[in-house]
Amino acid sequence: MLHIVDDEEVVRASLSWLAASRGIAARSYASAQAFLAGAGLQFDPLGDCVLLDVRMPDMNGVALFEQLVRRELAQRLPVIFLTGHGDVPMAVDSLKRGAFDFFEKPFNDNALMDRVEQGLATSRQAGELAAVHARLATLSTREREVLDLILAGKMNKVVADKLGISMRTVEVHRAHIFDKMQVKTAVELAGLLK
Repeated sequence: MLHIVDDEEVVRASLSWLAASRGIAARSYASAQAFLAGAGLQFDPLGDCVLLDVRMPDMNGVALFEQLVRRELAQRLPVIFLTGHGDVPMAVDSLKRGAFDFFEKPFNDNALMDRVEQGLATSRQAGELAAVHARLATLSTREREVLDLILAGKMNKVVADKLGISMRTVEVHRAHIFDKMQVKTAVELAGLLK
């Protein structure tokens, strides 16, 4: 989902149309506060990206970006700043703090939408990685030990010997690991955690 945050209605409409021309779903917000309230920070499995105007009344784009950074959301929500008032030091600082890109108005439509698509792909990958880490966090300490040995290519008998447990217990742990990690084979598990 492309989130367009700009106080100018004509800009929001234009960017929404541009996104639709590329098959990208978009939502627009007239202010930073509307984005924070309306987005609900529910992540789209296809990825999210934010086009953020720098100069807006009340809360400007930089202040909104700072909130996203503080909440550790900048990776899941790549932010592309848009400004009609090119400020090179601000652009450099924003990029150093994790902004995805910075475009000065007027911008090349295709270059902007190419960058949006890259932002969506980055967000999607970050979301997949977060989901894997969340599933890993559900494993018990013993399941993590068994997991490490499975990933090292050890057979159940070797895992049992190394951990001082029965083969049947290893099989139970292995089944729980596969279930929690949502995989069917050790090869699939290794691919997920590479």
